[in-house]
Amino acid sequence: MKRNTLITIISAALLAVSAATAFGQATAIKATSAEALVADLYKAHDQKRGPFFQTKSRALLDKYFEKTLADMIWKDRVSSKGEVGVLDGDPLYDAQDMEIKNFAIGKAETEGAKAKVPVTFENFGQKKTLVFMLGKGKPGWRINDIDYGPEGTLRSWFKKGK
Repeated sequence: MKRNTLITIISAALLAVSAATAFGQATAIKATSAEALVADLYKAHDQKRGPFFQTKSRALLDKYFEKTLADMIWKDRVSSKGEVGVLDGDPLYDAQDMEIKNFAIGKAETEGAKAKVPVTFENFGQKKTLVFMLGKGKPGWRINDIDYGPEGTLRSWFKKGK
């Protein structure tokens, strides 16, 4: 009887350690990869769970964006009361209408606690490159801005009121 109890306790302990290790590794990978954060943002967006056009969860914005940029996006959403705000198109594709092909998330250029992640795609045959600028803090990588090329940056749109 004691032997069965001991085997059960050891098995449960090993299972708990294995689960904790696996969970910790998955969390660490996500927290240390700028590309993974950008990929997760596009995945949530494609599943209609993106942070941009919703007012139910400020935490959803904080998951992806640095605080001051998240503040700008949240304020725009809440103050526009369902109308068109600063963001009058999809900020992940810099477009109102989309027919996306050849989508790719490039390798991050990392310098210390900063990273740039290029995203390339074609929309209605026009090639486009967006550059996500990220910073790494206590919560891990967060998007600090998105560079749209000649059209400006996400922050500049909010500062100008686009």
